[in-house]
This record gives sequence, structure tokens and C-alpha cells, in this order.
Amino acid sequence: MTLLDPAIWSGNIFNGAWVKAGGGEASIVEPATGDSLGTLGIASVKDAETAAKVAHAAQREWALRKPEDRAAVLRKAGDLFNQYAEEIQGWVIRETGAIPPKAGLETHLASEICFAAAGLPGHAMGAVLPSNDPHWSFSRRRPAGVVSVISPFNFPLILSIRSVAPALALGNAVLLKPDPRTTVTGGISITRIFQEAGLPEGLLHLLPGGADVGETVVTAPEVRIISFTGSTPAGRKVGELAAKHDKRAHLELGGNNAMIVLPGADIAKAASAGAFGSFLHQGQICMTTGRHIVHESLYDEYVAALGAKASHLPVGNPAKEQVALGPIIDQKQLARVDDLVTKSIAAGATLVAGGTYEGLFYKATVLANVSTDMPAYSEEVFGPVAPVIKFKTIEEAIELASANQYGLSLSILGDVGLAMQVADAVPSGIIHINEMTVGDEANVPFGGIGASGNGARFGGAEANIESFTETQWLTVRAEIAPYPF
Repeated sequence: MTLLDPAIWSGNIFNGAWVKAGGGEASIVEPATGDSLGTLGIASVKDAETAAKVAHAAQREWALRKPEDRAAVLRKAGDLFNQYAEEIQGWVIRETGAIPPKAGLETHLASEICFAAAGLPGHAMGAVLPSNDPHWSFSRRRPAGVVSVISPFNFPLILSIRSVAPALALGNAVLLKPDPRTTVTGGISITRIFQEAGLPEGLLHLLPGGADVGETVVTAPEVRIISFTGSTPAGRKVGELAAKHDKRAHLELGGNNAMIVLPGADIAKAASAGAFGSFLHQGQICMTTGRHIVHESLYDEYVAALGAKASHLPVGNPAKEQVALGPIIDQKQLARVDDLVTKSIAAGATLVAGGTYEGLFYKATVLANVSTDMPAYSEEVFGPVAPVIKFKTIEEAIELASANQYGLSLSILGDVGLAMQVADAVPSGIIHINEMTVGDEANVPFGGIGASGNGARFGGAEANIESFTETQWLTVRAEIAPYPF
């Protein structure tokens, strides 16, 4: 039996066992071909409400398990992601339109995230506090209870498992709502892995569905924490709904990330970094390089080098041929990408490369002579588009990089001393010097500020413990305290 045998999950959701979905079925569409890859079960609101209750009941016993028991499940999950990597990668390629190296990155990071999470149950979970009263005073971290994880289509495995794994490791139960377009990669693969790893029933629920299911996994009274990754408008709605119901929401949202090319930078290396940052996975990454801010002394040469790279990047079906770019996820997203490019050209931008498409395959696109008010520069494109703008002084570069509602990732290429001055001046959750904007590791705190989210909520023991537990104050006396009443 294969891990992802459709006979197991076709038309079903998971609530400790695979059961018929209450919200009907949907076809899983391969973006590169338009073919159906299978039939997905869609959860109903009732399914989500029931799952929250079951998860709440199961979580209590799980939280009382020995730390080594929870750690063992996470270690086994990490091993299984390696064991079934090739099968899962096949789904990543066909379901998300990813090239094979991107698919390999997803399974590798999924495994590493599980191994890192396996260390959380044995981590220190509190402190002894000084007190003026004759008692012992402690702060301790306790499992929050039920955590809802809502994940997007672009890196569906990583952006689901990075919350699912630590939440489970720390004694919580999880309701997982992946994007219906990529549920096999972002939901079914994870569910099957934890089934095989021996996770007790009732702790992980798979609930692909629409906005009504999304609202339910936020508002269900049993849910204490919501971990959301997705667009800024959707994330703001989740945050507002969570606040209304007195819940914590960890939001990792959009980005329009800048790459600053300082005077004296190596043009060939900078253009290579810029191309990788803008065109990796068709630009469908929150950390994609969306704004190339280049010193005027390098501008023309950089534009030419970046345009040449874009022109030679092959686009096609990554399941059938060796390409650099696969398809955009769907027609709606492609239309938005093309609209932003078309409007920017009409406003005066120069099309250096790309700007055309066939089916869902959009060519790597470079725009020169852009201004800050052009939509391909000012908005998050979420497509393979690289707008390039020039600057004269470092102060101007800092102003250009900072003049944006987002604050996720910043890249600075060139002299390290000068780059540090820029890094200290530009607000951003992540900064890479002499690397491009896209990067993630299992052990690093990850998150953005401003319209990119509410801080580093994912990755690393400190961030994960903060995100998926609650702080409790506990005092202890040897005898009952005397009181004046």
C-alpha cells in the first residue's frame, strides 16, 4: 500500500478515521494540464464543529502523556517524511505546479520540522519566581488546548506542518484546514504520516472547505489558538474574528519584499540572486523578491543581466520536462498577475523580458523604468515578475525599501558594513545580507511585521512554545495560609 493511496481518502475527511465528508466533493485539478488528480472530500460546518469537540476531549489525555511519548511520535513522523519523500514529492509537483527541487525542499523541511518539534516536549517549560510571600512561586507553560491551522496553496506542506508539528508536540490537538486546491500535499500527506506514526485518534482533524468552515475553526468555543498563513486581506479577517471571540491568532501574511543592490556589488551574482528570488516557484511565495532597488551606477547592467536570465528560463510542465518555472496555480491568479503587468506597462514601465503566457504558464518577467506608484511595484504580485527601480543615495534606498505596508523579508547585496547600516534602518521581520529574500529553516523564528503579520510566530523552540502554549502562575505552600477573615 502506498502512503497516499486515493482509496483511503477519496471523498473523505479525517477525524481520527477517514469518514465521508459532509460538504460534498471537489475535483483536485493539476494546474499544468487541467486534468483531475482525484476527488477531495469537502468538510461541512457540522464536520468542523464535531471535530472541535472530539479534539477537545482527546487533547486532555494527550497533554498528560509522558514527554518522551509525544517526542517519539514526532520523531517517527520525521522518519516517515523521509521514507515516503518520493511519493509525496510527486504530489507536490503535480498538485502545486512545483519543479522537483522545490518539491524536495518541502519534504526535507517537513522532516526537519518534525525532528525539531520532537525536542519541544523535553524543553524547559517554566521558571521559579522570586516572591515576597512565604511560598514557592512558579510560571509554567501549559498546552493551549485545540489549535486551528489554516494554510495556503503555495508551499502547502511546509506551511501546514510548521504549525501542526509543534502544536502536537506541545500537547495540543489540531484542526487542519488546508487550501482545497492543494489538500493532498498540505493536508492528506500530513494526516497519513501521523496515522502511521501512531498519533492517538482524535488529535488531528483534516477539514478542507470554504470560508464557512474557516470561520468555524476560528470561532468554535473549543479552539484557543489560530495559526493562519495566507493573504493579508484574509488574515485580517481571521485576526478580527479571533479577537472578537477572545482567541489568539498568529498571522503570517503577504509581502512585497525588496532586494537592494548596493554600489560595487557583483552584477552577475546579484542578477542570479534577483532571478532566483523573483522567479522561484513562479513568484508564488510570500518572501518573493518583489522590488529590485538598484544603485544607479549598476542599473542598466543589472537590468540587462536580469532580463537575459529571465529570457532563458524554460517554462513548462514540471512533471514532464526539466523546467525552471511551472504553472501559476489557477486562472484567477494568472489574470491578476497579467493585469498588474499590463497596467504597469501602460503607465510607462519598459518590458525587458516575459510579459506573455500560454495556458497557466507565465514567462519570467522583468520590468524596468518603474515608478513607485506602478501596481507591479507597489502591490504583492504573487507571480514571476521583477520590477527594477534605481536609487542615488543610501538614504534613498532606505526610504524606497521602507515605503511599503509590508515588512516580511529584505535582501541587501554588496558591502557588508554598508549593508548593516541599511539593515538597522529598514523595518523587517527577516533580513538577509548577500542572500536573496527567500529562506527558511526549521529552527529559526519566522514572521513579519506590518501588513506581513504579527511577528515571529513560527520556528525555533522559543517561538513555538510562546505560540502554542499558555503561561500559568502557580504557587505552593507547605500548609494552608492564614487569613484575617
